[in-house]
Amino acid sequence: MSQNIEEFRNSIPVGELGIIPLQSSAALGDKVNDFIVDWRKERDEVLTPIVECCKESYIVSTECPRFGSGEAKGLINDTIRGKDLYLLVDITNNSIKYKIGGSENSMSPDDHYADLKRIITAAAGKARRINVIMPFLYESRQHKRTARESLDCAVALQELHALGVENIITFDAHDPRVQNAIPYSGFDNIMPTYQFIKALFNNVHDLTVDADHMMIISPDEGAMGRAVYYSNVLGLDMGMFYKRRDYSRIVDGRNPIVAHEFLGSSVEGKDVVIIDDMISSGESMLDVAIELKKRKAKRVFAAATFGLFTKGMDAFDEAFDKGIIEKVMTTNCIYQSPQLLERPYYINVDVSKYVALLIDKLNYDHSISELLDPSVKIRNALAFYNKNHY
Repeated sequence: MSQNIEEFRNSIPVGELGIIPLQSSAALGDKVNDFIVDWRKERDEVLTPIVECCKESYIVSTECPRFGSGEAKGLINDTIRGKDLYLLVDITNNSIKYKIGGSENSMSPDDHYADLKRIITAAAGKARRINVIMPFLYESRQHKRTARESLDCAVALQELHALGVENIITFDAHDPRVQNAIPYSGFDNIMPTYQFIKALFNNVHDLTVDADHMMIISPDEGAMGRAVYYSNVLGLDMGMFYKRRDYSRIVDGRNPIVAHEFLGSSVEGKDVVIIDDMISSGESMLDVAIELKKRKAKRVFAAATFGLFTKGMDAFDEAFDKGIIEKVMTTNCIYQSPQLLERPYYINVDVSKYVALLIDKLNYDHSISELLDPSVKIRNALAFYNKNHY
């Protein structure tokens, strides 16, 4: 069996499950649904269903058609009365187009967020509970005020709370402290640590995972927390780069990086893994990789939960050809272009089973603590890898 059957014996769900993947998360939603359907079929063979029999699909049909002006409306095509709804949205998916006055536009994060609110309001209070799974948290990089500026992420969270959303689930939040804006709502920040380690082990078979041959690298002080976790659970040393920025000017909405200063032991001859929350343009990640190669690192692996690649893949292609980057890993919780998936150095970290586990447990109000801390699973995976690859 794929799951602990006893955990669900005599359990009653919060409400009949309904999964609403918005257009931006359609591919992820289909995978998540398939996992849950298979698990519940297995359980139905052993347990007597208390509330409902297993369905062939838990997906609720919705759409957000647009008028010629670009305005839109949210439509729910199936009944949702009394259901425990899980809405999946990828606010970074710019592959979806719509027309305004005959001109084609790519959907922006603002458009995706507006569609999310449209579907929530279309439910009109008929659902038992509304949960939002937003892997890349809307406006998460605009989470604090350093000048006379907006607090977009906090405002968005308060808006979702006011619309009746009870739980918000996000991945690798830029700053999880933003949840303080909604202290009476559920907020879970998911770290796909185990998924990254499993993907690395499954795709690279000649690693020596010990402090003499491998090292975890934090590209800046902001990523240090996650790097510390990786290094502790794998028994590796950690190094950190400090970004010196020019705070006298702003380029592309941020203060440009002047230099990268390294803090840590020698990386010479070691495989190194750079851990971060996102690859945006990729400039910072590649700068760190170049600095590591200057310090005679053996191979450089780059891992980030979100691969935005806002300036395309050319710089990564060049870095791979020059031997600067060995592999790049990002998850499928946001849109992945076909061009990205074709790259020989790219590793797709699939989190669909993880999301399905979260939904399946939360629908029954079961604890997700063991999913939030996968240290035991990571150590088991490391032991299995060492046993089979040495």
